[in-house]
Amino acid sequence: MTIENLNNTLSAIDDINRQDPNTILLNGENQAKELVYGQQMTNCLKHYWPEANELLKIAVRAQHIKRWQLKRTEFSEGKAGYYQWRIAQGKFHAELTASIMIEQGYTVEESEQCAAIIRKENLGTNNDSQTLEDVACLVFLMHYFDEFAAKYTEQDNEAKIVRIVQLTWKKMSEQGHDIALTLTLPDHLAAIVTKALS
Repeated sequence: MTIENLNNTLSAIDDINRQDPNTILLNGENQAKELVYGQQMTNCLKHYWPEANELLKIAVRAQHIKRWQLKRTEFSEGKAGYYQWRIAQGKFHAELTASIMIEQGYTVEESEQCAAIIRKENLGTNNDSQTLEDVACLVFLMHYFDEFAAKYTEQDNEAKIVRIVQLTWKKMSEQGHDIALTLTLPDHLAAIVTKALS
């Protein structure tokens, strides 16, 4: 496909994410949360996987497309409900992205391949699915870990943060681990990572 198809698809994803009612404070102004997240994902991919293919570029940008649509509260409480919500989100993001791609001139086969990446199918054997997982974990560590850690530190529950880091680490490839170890984290976060990995 042409660079035009790709750019139009990324713009269409951004247009949807711009409607996010949830905002995040960035550079002193409130911005749509999932719009910012999609761009952080793209920047991370560009930086560490500059040779990434077109379908992976789309999947990375669309990882959380219209995430506010399916609310966590619509699913039962507890771990089982959480996993049902996560699976439903993955399917929803994948279907919406596939329909945008077809509108922008991609084939059904290409849109299906991209949807499979977003659903993170065949992690471990599908390099693109694994790279999407790595990018999501790295973006979490770079941009969201601090706020997350603060929440559990307030509850005096450091063990929970350590466990989350260990689970995040498990999802990542060796390359993802190598990149994560080069990140410059604030001292208090670096200490948590050290504890999680020891």
